Amino acid sequence: MNSMYLLAAEEDINPLVPKTYDIFWSAVVFIVIAFVFAKYVIPRLTKVLDERTAKIEGGIAKAEAVQAEAQATLQQYQEQLAEARLEAARIREEARTQGQTILAQLRSDAQAEADRIVAAGHHQLEAQRQQIVTELRSELGRTAVDLAEKIIGQSVADEAKQSASIDRFLSELDSTAGIGVGR
Repeated sequence: MNSMYLLAAEEDINPLVPKTYDIFWSAVVFIVIAFVFAKYVIPRLTKVLDERTAKIEGGIAKAEAVQAEAQATLQQYQEQLAEARLEAARIREEARTQGQTILAQLRSDAQAEADRIVAAGHHQLEAQRQQIVTELRSELGRTAVDLAEKIIGQSVADEAKQSASIDRFLSELDSTAGIGVGR
């Protein structure tokens, strides 16, 4: 063994510099591996990366299309919402106008009914007044005849005379009341 160390010591070998056959076979293996990579691995890797790029770009395009569709749908929804608000405002205004019209009609009807009731009340009061005046005249006439009979002391049985006396007495009473009212 000593002889081997002696041979190695005589040759002045640098351990960092490889031998020529090691460099040659390393280069052959490197070329074969590079050829296999260039022929089979790199095309497949490129194909997978291209497919992935296509999927990503397709996904981005699809997402942009969906986003554009969502934006269009949102715009359409906002337009429909604005139209619905305008329609609701129009319906409210129309209902308010109809309500005011109905209220005015009801007020008009109520005023007409009140006027009719007041007019009917006036007519009824006038009829009752006329009836009371007629009753009072006849009662006043009978009372006047009774008083005249007591004053005269005899009966005023003649209906025509009695009626003429009552009418004359009531005329004088009306003329006296008319003069008193005029003052």
